[in-house]
Amino acid sequence: MSQTVITIVVLFIIFGLRIVKQYEKGVVFRLGKIVGTKEPGLNFIIPFIDILRKVDLRTITMPIPTQKIITKDNVSVDVSAVAYYKVVDSVKSIVSIENVMSAINQIAQTSVRNIVGKFQLDEILSERVIINKEIAAVLDAHTEGWGVVVPVVEIKDIELPESMQRAMAKQAEAEREKRAKIIAAEGEFLSAQKLAEAADIIAAHPVALQLRNLQTMAEISVEKNSTIIFPAQMMSTIAEINKFVNAEGLTK
Repeated sequence: MSQTVITIVVLFIIFGLRIVKQYEKGVVFRLGKIVGTKEPGLNFIIPFIDILRKVDLRTITMPIPTQKIITKDNVSVDVSAVAYYKVVDSVKSIVSIENVMSAINQIAQTSVRNIVGKFQLDEILSERVIINKEIAAVLDAHTEGWGVVVPVVEIKDIELPESMQRAMAKQAEAEREKRAKIIAAEGEFLSAQKLAEAADIIAAHPVALQLRNLQTMAEISVEKNSTIIFPAQMMSTIAEINKFVNAEGLTK
């Protein structure tokens, strides 16, 4: 008799043991009513009376399927995103919603479609951070009552129609050509400005032009040229040098 009792007690204990993992929390239902929660580790419940529901408390990655969205400027784009959510209240996540993952998925698709549709195409491409924060705020407001927080939502991919891609490529090419022409014009302006300054200096100091001519002759003499063309200013410079040399020779 005692052995039978011991066997029953051992089986009772074995059937009542439950292991809750470190990243989980257990919610105990007794005859359909929540009576408490269980922390990670080895726990005991009353067999056949208590039911233990385990809730994963890790951050879960949930892809948001690609959706065709009409932007504010009437451009059709395919947008896909990804949401990260985490259960912070294990009791609410079971009692307040039947399937929390499915619910978040549905509300995420609706939120992405509504929010992205309020922006123009250029804003969607350039202001993703703002759009991501706005979607996350909307989702977080909806899921708060379910014991879930949605800290991050990221737009993963934006697919444009081929015609729009070609138009944007032409626009980008035109923009690059515009910048190249502006840079070239600025270079010409700076060059002309420096030449004007040099002309003012030469006009104020005529000897500077003669020195420049002599420097040019020195540079030309280094090259193996069969023909050398002298400007008129160079000839006057040479004449003045000869005149100076002759004057010095006569003096001596």
